[in-house]
Amino acid sequence: MKSRLATPAATAEFASPDDATSFEAKTYAKVGRRLIPFLMLCYLGAYLDRVNVGFAKLQMLNDLHFSETVYGIGAGIFFLGYFLFEVPSNVILHKVGARNWLARIMLTWAVISASFVFVKSPTLFYVLRFLLGVAEAGFAPGVILYLTYWFPAARRAKALSLFFMAIPLAGIVGGPLSGYIMHALQDVHGLAGWKWLFMLEALPSLVLGVAILFYLDNGIAGAKWLSDDEKALLKGNVEKDNAQTVKHVSIRSFIADRRLWLMAAIYFCVVLGQYGLTFWLPTIVRRTGVADPLWVGILTAIPYLCAIVALPLIGASADKRRERRLHLAIPMLVSAAGFATLPMLGSVGASIICVSIAAAGILASSSQFWSLPTAVLGGMSAAAGIAAVNCFANLAGFFSPAIVGWLNDLTGKSTAGLIFISVAVVLGAVLVFFVPAKTVNR
Repeated sequence: MKSRLATPAATAEFASPDDATSFEAKTYAKVGRRLIPFLMLCYLGAYLDRVNVGFAKLQMLNDLHFSETVYGIGAGIFFLGYFLFEVPSNVILHKVGARNWLARIMLTWAVISASFVFVKSPTLFYVLRFLLGVAEAGFAPGVILYLTYWFPAARRAKALSLFFMAIPLAGIVGGPLSGYIMHALQDVHGLAGWKWLFMLEALPSLVLGVAILFYLDNGIAGAKWLSDDEKALLKGNVEKDNAQTVKHVSIRSFIADRRLWLMAAIYFCVVLGQYGLTFWLPTIVRRTGVADPLWVGILTAIPYLCAIVALPLIGASADKRRERRLHLAIPMLVSAAGFATLPMLGSVGASIICVSIAAAGILASSSQFWSLPTAVLGGMSAAAGIAAVNCFANLAGFFSPAIVGWLNDLTGKSTAGLIFISVAVVLGAVLVFFVPAKTVNR
């Protein structure tokens, strides 16, 4: 069988029912089955270790006498370490290969995450959160870059949507799990529930870090599970796609590219909303009157269940219609409406409905955003560009919990912080329309 380059009709879907019998569709379905579930599982572990501090907060603040501001700074300082080491990490990954580098990232952060059991002071809390950011830097953008080695732009939105489903999955699994650990293991062997939480939830990342070494291939050429025809098809599509991107020829021209700064600003607003949700959702649920950590964990899973339905539907629609901007801006506006309405509500049911709308919108936005920069960058420019955009935008991960924590302490309520998040997300949606449609709608 001879390989063939992709046609527009063939690349419109990621294994859609209409072209499931074609060689190309079967090949991409095969790649998707091989890579996406495993990478999702790895990112689920990463996200658990990144945000389980939101559940630990329910007990840790009282045990250690930390204020909301101390917690907010500690939750956010993770992203300063992330910021400093993300671009070098992605460039190294592109040079040395994904397998060893992603394994190194996971094993390092697993050890650091478990070390939170020793936290007794704000200073040690800040240091470990910073080191966790350093350790994890490069994983999410590294996987985004890795997927560009396999999928052309026309198939990438759905692939990314499926990968980013790990975030709501982490909420669905991690919420009840975290609540159960803190509820069931409180004072077992003299340890607080939040200490058990950090130790036990580091184990999946440790196991998966080792598994990467045996499972992942660095790229198409090394994939023994693909035939020569399948490799030729995939390689041809990626090379054809990269030929349409703009290559930066110097560091100066790279930094001067206004598109990168615009995309960083858009993603800054998305990330601000995303971490406003993940770091404060347990607190939002608790303030509706739910005291038991187990029930807090169960209820926090509901918004993520809604998000896990929204992500693949929006990703498939974006690929089918070859439209990127509206599929990013509309979920952002929907999310902003959810955040803005939340302070007006007091009941558990109404609050869960509102936060579910916010979660579905902001997490769908997080996955849809990456169809923009990956559509205009290729090769080493993609390695540095994806990392640079993610790097600067993830500073919002520092500002979001820090500012919301400060506003909560200042006002004594969560209203001001949620309005702040809502306004920022609306601003990001407006900025989306400054990206020329012709450069991303393909």
